[in-house]
Amino acid sequence: MIVSVSAVLLLSIVVVVLLRQRTVGIGSALACGAFGFCLASTGIAPAITDALHAVAGLASLH
Repeated sequence: MIVSVSAVLLLSIVVVVLLRQRTVGIGSALACGAFGFCLASTGIAPAITDALHAVAGLASLH
């Protein structure tokens, strides 16, 4: 749970920075967000969660 909250915060910061730099438009950011919600309801969501946990575990090893 903590990893997913951290990932959401990090990714939201990235989206805000990209929007402020006008690298992506609001429509593109909303489309990516909608895609993420749809992806979370598919069968691949547990694999993505496991991959994020593995990356977080590697990052915590220093």
